Amino acid sequence: MKAYNLIKEIMKTLKNILPILIMSFGFIVYSQQTPAPLQKEVFTITGATAHIGNGEIIQNSIITFENGKLVAVADATTSKIALRGTIIDASEKHVYPGFIAPNTTLGLVEIDAVRPSRDLDELGQFIPNIRSLIAYNAESRVVESLRPNGVLIAQTTPRGGIISGTSSIVQLDAWNWEDAAIKTDDGIHLNWPESYVQGRWWLGESSAEKPNKKYQEELESITSFIVNSKTYGKSTPETINESYKAMQGLFRGEQKMFIHANGEKEMIDAVSILKNNGIDNLVLVGAYEAYKITDYLKQHHVPVLIQRVHTTPEGDDDDYDLPYKLAKLLVEEGVLVALQSSGQMSRMNTRNLPFYAGQVVGQGMDKEKALQLITENPAKILGIDNSYGTLEVGKSATLFISEGDALDMMSNQLIKAFIDGREISLETHQTELWKRYTNKYSNK
Repeated sequence: MKAYNLIKEIMKTLKNILPILIMSFGFIVYSQQTPAPLQKEVFTITGATAHIGNGEIIQNSIITFENGKLVAVADATTSKIALRGTIIDASEKHVYPGFIAPNTTLGLVEIDAVRPSRDLDELGQFIPNIRSLIAYNAESRVVESLRPNGVLIAQTTPRGGIISGTSSIVQLDAWNWEDAAIKTDDGIHLNWPESYVQGRWWLGESSAEKPNKKYQEELESITSFIVNSKTYGKSTPETINESYKAMQGLFRGEQKMFIHANGEKEMIDAVSILKNNGIDNLVLVGAYEAYKITDYLKQHHVPVLIQRVHTTPEGDDDDYDLPYKLAKLLVEEGVLVALQSSGQMSRMNTRNLPFYAGQVVGQGMDKEKALQLITENPAKILGIDNSYGTLEVGKSATLFISEGDALDMMSNQLIKAFIDGREISLETHQTELWKRYTNKYSNK
C-alpha cells in the first residue's frame, strides 16, 4: 500500500510539472527575438553611401523616415534637410533597401528529419487552393538567421504536385503569419513537366536522357484543368470546387502564374498554352535555358527568376560558368531578371542571396545592376514595388546599414536594420553561440 501511495504522489507531481517542462523546452528550442514594436520616433541616417536599389547611388546621403515610411532620401552635399529625431551617423557605411527573396520554402520547414515540422507540400496534383501562408512559421530559427545578411522580405512558396498551391509575401520580423503578410496569395505555382527524362537505371534502363513519352499526355492534363477552371468561373456552379475556385484570380489578372521550368521547349510550351487560355501574368522560375529564347520572353513580357547561382551546369555541353553568368546574359538582352535560392535546401540557401548577386558581379555585371536583382527587380516581379525594393520617398522604410559591401561575404556586417520603420533585432541563435564561445576562450 505504501508503494502504491508513493507512486500515486509521484504521478500527481509529474502531472503538475510536466506541462511546465514541456513549455520550457518549447521556449528553449523555438524561441526567437521578440518582434519590434511599431515605429514611434523619427530616424535620420546621415553620411552613408546610399544604394537606392534602382541602379543609383548617393555618396553622402541623408535619409529620414517616420511612421514606417521614407520621408527624405537626398544628397546631403546639395540638399539642406533639417536633421530630425534620432540621428544615426553612418559615415563610411552603406545603406541598402531590404533584400527580397522569391520562391523560398522559408518558414515551411524547420527540421528536415522531423516530418511534423515539414509543411511545404500536400497530397494531390492540382491543388491551387493550398495556401502556404497559413503554414508559415514566423518564429522559425531559419527566418531570424536571414536578417543579419539583409534579407528582410521573402515569398514563401509551396512545393510538390503539378500545381503546388499559392505563395504569399512576408516580412521577416513578425509574431505570426497574419502579422508577417505583406501580400497574400500573390501567385500560383505550376511545375511544368519535362519533355526529356532520365532513364530509370534501377529498372535496368540506360541513365541517359530520353524523350518523355507521357509529355503530351501531361500537357493535355494541365490544359484540361485550366480550361475547366476558366469555365467554372463563368458559371454558377451548384457545388463549389475549391481547386477551380482558387484559379480565378489568374483569369482576372489579380494573381501571377509562376511556371517552374528549365528547358527551352518546356518554357515556350508553357507560355503559349497559358497565354492561349487566358492567363497573361506569367513568371518563369528556374529558366535554365532562358538565354536561348530572350526575344520570345520579351515579346510576351515574361520576367524570370533564375535558378540558384551557386550551382553546377546541367548539360554536358554547357559552359562551365553558365549558372554564374546566366543573369548577365539575360539582363543584357533586356529581360527582367531576379535571383532566387531554389533547391533542396532553399530556405537555408536564402541567407546567401546577397552573395549570389556578388557572384554575378564577378561575372562582369555592374554592381548596382546586380543589386537590382535582389531589390527592385524582385519587387516588380512580385508586385510589391509600390512599397518595397528601393529607397524612395513614400516607400516603406525597410532598409539596413552595413559596415561594408552587402554583396561581399566578408564585409557584409549589418549594424542596424529596419522593417517598415521598426528597428529589428539582428540577434540569432548563431550570434548567441558565437558570443558564448568567444567568451569561453577570451576568459582564459
